[in-house]
Amino acid sequence: MHTLDARRLLCPMPVIRVQQRIETLRAGDQLEAVCTDPGVLHDIPAWAKVHGHKTIETRTEDHEYFVVIEVGESNGG
Repeated sequence: MHTLDARRLLCPMPVIRVQQRIETLRAGDQLEAVCTDPGVLHDIPAWAKVHGHKTIETRTEDHEYFVVIEVGESNGG
């Protein structure tokens, strides 16, 4: 699993960073974004759905927000 540190970034930057990182990955890869903006729990899954990726997990731990995305087929493979 790949990890993206998007701590201390505010909307829309976590989504933009996720998009940039996913462009470097292959279909089926998973990316975990670690964020401090609670809006990512909605924003990243919404972005992923629109772009053909799958949200595997969202969770909150100690004021940090985690979103795991599986890269969709639109990224090739």
